[in-house]
Amino acid sequence: MRVTVSRKAHFNAAHRLYRSDWSFEKNDEIFGKCNNPNYHGHNYELIVSVTGDIDKETGYVIDMKILKDIIKSEVEDAFDHKNLNVEVPEFKDLNPTAENIVVVIYNKIRPKLNPDFDLEITLYETPRNFVTYSGS
Repeated sequence: MRVTVSRKAHFNAAHRLYRSDWSFEKNDEIFGKCNNPNYHGHNYELIVSVTGDIDKETGYVIDMKILKDIIKSEVEDAFDHKNLNVEVPEFKDLNPTAENIVVVIYNKIRPKLNPDFDLEITLYETPRNFVTYSGS
Protein backbone atom coordinates (compact mmCIF):
# COMPACT_ATOMS: atom_id res chain seq x y z
CA MET A 1 0.00 0.00 0.00
CA ARG A 2 1.46 3.35 -1.06
CA VAL A 3 0.36 6.24 1.09
CA THR A 4 1.16 9.95 0.93
CA VAL A 5 2.11 11.79 4.12
CA SER A 6 2.58 15.56 4.20
CA ARG A 7 4.27 18.09 6.44
CA LYS A 8 3.56 21.82 6.43
CA ALA A 9 6.22 24.43 7.11
CA HIS A 10 6.75 28.10 6.46
CA PHE A 11 9.46 30.65 5.95
CA ASN A 12 9.62 34.39 5.36
CA ALA A 13 11.92 35.69 2.65
CA ALA A 14 12.52 38.68 0.41
CA HIS A 15 13.26 38.62 -3.29
CA ARG A 16 13.27 40.67 -6.44
CA LEU A 17 12.18 39.31 -9.79
CA TYR A 18 14.36 40.68 -12.56
CA ARG A 19 16.93 39.80 -15.18
CA SER A 20 20.20 41.69 -15.09
CA ASP A 21 20.51 41.42 -18.89
CA TRP A 22 17.22 43.33 -19.37
CA SER A 23 16.61 47.06 -19.00
CA PHE A 24 14.75 48.32 -15.95
CA GLU A 25 11.82 49.15 -18.24
CA LYS A 26 11.59 45.62 -19.63
CA ASN A 27 11.90 44.12 -16.12
CA ASP A 28 9.20 46.50 -14.93
CA GLU A 29 6.94 45.53 -17.86
CA ILE A 30 7.34 41.79 -17.19
CA PHE A 31 7.62 41.63 -13.38
CA GLY A 32 5.78 44.81 -12.30
CA LYS A 33 5.91 45.51 -8.56
CA CYS A 34 7.98 42.36 -8.08
CA ASN A 35 10.84 44.19 -9.84
CA ASN A 36 11.22 46.62 -6.91
CA PRO A 37 14.99 47.30 -6.62
CA ASN A 38 14.56 47.37 -2.82
CA TYR A 39 13.04 43.85 -2.87
CA HIS A 40 9.76 42.70 -1.36
CA GLY A 41 8.82 39.82 0.94
CA HIS A 42 6.47 36.89 1.25
CA ASN A 43 5.30 34.60 4.02
CA TYR A 44 5.79 31.36 2.14
CA GLU A 45 3.83 28.26 3.11
CA LEU A 46 5.33 24.91 2.17
CA ILE A 47 3.82 21.44 1.93
CA VAL A 48 6.21 18.54 1.53
CA SER A 49 4.46 15.30 0.53
CA VAL A 50 6.19 11.92 0.57
CA THR A 51 4.59 8.85 -0.98
CA GLY A 52 5.80 5.37 -0.21
CA ASP A 53 4.96 1.97 1.15
CA ILE A 54 3.90 1.65 4.76
CA ASP A 55 6.68 0.01 6.75
CA LYS A 56 5.33 -3.23 8.24
CA GLU A 57 7.30 -2.78 11.47
CA THR A 58 6.67 0.90 12.25
CA GLY A 59 3.42 1.57 10.40
CA TYR A 60 5.04 4.73 8.98
CA VAL A 61 5.79 5.75 5.43
CA ILE A 62 8.47 8.03 6.93
CA ASP A 63 9.00 9.14 10.50
CA MET A 64 7.55 12.67 10.51
CA LYS A 65 10.31 13.83 12.89
CA ILE A 66 12.87 12.89 10.22
CA LEU A 67 10.87 14.77 7.57
CA LYS A 68 10.53 17.77 9.91
CA ASP A 69 14.31 17.82 10.48
CA ILE A 70 15.04 17.61 6.73
CA ILE A 71 12.69 20.53 6.03
CA LYS A 72 14.25 22.57 8.82
CA SER A 73 17.84 22.04 7.70
CA GLU A 74 17.30 22.19 3.94
CA VAL A 75 14.63 24.91 3.69
CA GLU A 76 13.85 26.83 6.86
CA ASP A 77 17.46 27.33 7.98
CA ALA A 78 18.55 28.12 4.42
CA PHE A 79 15.72 30.49 3.37
CA ASP A 80 13.96 31.91 6.44
CA HIS A 81 14.44 35.67 6.92
CA LYS A 82 16.84 35.79 3.99
CA ASN A 83 17.04 37.86 0.85
CA LEU A 84 16.88 35.04 -1.70
CA ASN A 85 18.69 37.05 -4.40
CA VAL A 86 21.57 38.02 -2.13
CA GLU A 87 21.93 35.40 0.60
CA VAL A 88 20.92 32.09 -0.96
CA PRO A 89 23.58 30.65 -3.31
CA GLU A 90 21.07 28.71 -5.43
CA PHE A 91 19.63 32.03 -6.65
CA LYS A 92 22.91 33.73 -7.52
CA ASP A 93 22.14 33.21 -11.23
CA LEU A 94 18.52 32.02 -10.98
CA ASN A 95 15.50 34.34 -10.80
CA PRO A 96 13.74 33.45 -7.50
CA THR A 97 10.24 33.02 -8.92
CA ALA A 98 7.92 30.68 -7.04
CA GLU A 99 8.47 28.19 -9.87
CA ASN A 100 12.23 28.25 -9.43
CA ILE A 101 12.04 28.23 -5.62
CA VAL A 102 9.87 25.08 -5.59
CA VAL A 103 12.33 23.26 -7.88
CA VAL A 104 15.28 24.31 -5.70
CA ILE A 105 13.47 23.04 -2.60
CA TYR A 106 12.69 19.74 -4.32
CA ASN A 107 16.34 19.35 -5.35
CA LYS A 108 17.51 20.02 -1.79
CA ILE A 109 15.10 17.53 -0.18
CA ARG A 110 15.10 14.71 -2.79
CA PRO A 111 18.65 13.41 -2.00
CA LYS A 112 17.80 13.20 1.71
CA LEU A 113 14.96 10.70 1.12
CA ASN A 114 14.82 7.02 0.34
CA PRO A 115 14.93 6.70 -3.47
CA ASP A 116 11.81 4.51 -3.33
CA PHE A 117 9.78 7.49 -2.12
CA ASP A 118 7.96 9.87 -4.45
CA LEU A 119 8.24 13.53 -3.49
CA GLU A 120 5.93 16.45 -4.22
CA ILE A 121 6.54 20.01 -3.09
CA THR A 122 3.81 22.66 -2.97
CA LEU A 123 4.82 26.24 -2.27
CA TYR A 124 2.34 29.01 -1.51
CA GLU A 125 3.73 32.46 -2.27
CA THR A 126 0.40 34.00 -1.26
CA PRO A 127 -2.79 32.33 -0.04
CA ARG A 128 -4.06 32.34 -3.65
CA ASN A 129 -0.85 31.79 -5.63
CA PHE A 130 0.94 28.48 -5.34
CA VAL A 131 3.08 26.11 -7.38
CA THR A 132 3.64 22.37 -7.22
CA TYR A 133 6.59 20.28 -8.38
CA SER A 134 7.09 16.53 -8.30
CA GLY A 135 10.26 16.10 -10.29
CA SER A 136 8.62 15.09 -13.52
